[in-house]
Amino acid sequence: MYTPFNGLKVVSLFSGIGGLDLGFIYEGFKIVWANDFDKYSVKSYKENIDRNIYEGDLNEIYKTIPEHDVLIAGFPCQPFSTMGKKLGFDDERGTLFFTIEKIIKLHKKKPKILVLENVKNLLTHDNGRTYEKMNSILTELGYRVYTNVIDAKEYGLPQTRRRVFLVCFLEKEFSGIINEYEFPKPIPLNNKVQDLLDEKVDKKYFLSYKILPTILSHGSGNYYSKSEIGLDIARPLTSTMHKMHRANQDNYYEDFQNRNLFQDTIEKPISAVRRLTPNECRKLQGFPSDWKYVVSDTQLYRQFGNAVAVDVSYYIAKSINDFLRKEKNK
Repeated sequence: MYTPFNGLKVVSLFSGIGGLDLGFIYEGFKIVWANDFDKYSVKSYKENIDRNIYEGDLNEIYKTIPEHDVLIAGFPCQPFSTMGKKLGFDDERGTLFFTIEKIIKLHKKKPKILVLENVKNLLTHDNGRTYEKMNSILTELGYRVYTNVIDAKEYGLPQTRRRVFLVCFLEKEFSGIINEYEFPKPIPLNNKVQDLLDEKVDKKYFLSYKILPTILSHGSGNYYSKSEIGLDIARPLTSTMHKMHRANQDNYYEDFQNRNLFQDTIEKPISAVRRLTPNECRKLQGFPSDWKYVVSDTQLYRQFGNAVAVDVSYYIAKSINDFLRKEKNK
């Protein structure tokens, strides 16, 4: 699956466990510097991708970033997310976009290509003014900005996961083909969640009969949202799914085959409904089968829930390589 090195050095910001990084690695890009502030994510990244990742506050260490050709960043989405408070640039994390701006200006030679990822709500936050501000800054820095909302289920993964991608090219570097970039075209979805479920599942992932009515309820008070289980295409994995929200937000499946393998107890009778395992979350996000689990289940749920879907990243990286080939053929 790996493509030979294409000569482009990449800096990865807010790397998490490397979902965005992996897609670019598969397409021949070389990650020369990566960063995340979460020690558990850094631990997983080091064990599975590369030890060349630096733990810490980006605002404190960004001046150590080496010169690079490509900057990729799945920058914090909570300031713009519908599940957060939607404070945008009023949120301390929202100002990390301005840290990205500083990094772009850090060296005399700006990165040729930027790839920024965030939640879809970024486009409509503050009536579109947040996105327009970002777009204006990037344009002033000399970039042509291409923006698109991409859904994981359109790129081989049975999960509804809509994310906005900004792919930006330095105008002076690509003046001859600057209008010719195209986002990857969707591909047919040939599998469903049930095709990815684990064959053997531990008892701890099954729901007790006591909690089942709460999980399956359609909401409370004046809020109504239909709860469904066994979906062919999963709801978006989230960083808080370890808390086991209702089935109108998280994913649950009936599994009689595994349920029948363990004994019930009078004190805590167990149903046949269960949540996804961390390993199933790995598969739904496109991470490789040899991924090493070096943190707790809770951290694994957070990490996979926060990650960029690897298959989406791969097709984005491939589309950039296709664009670069146009330049070579001019």
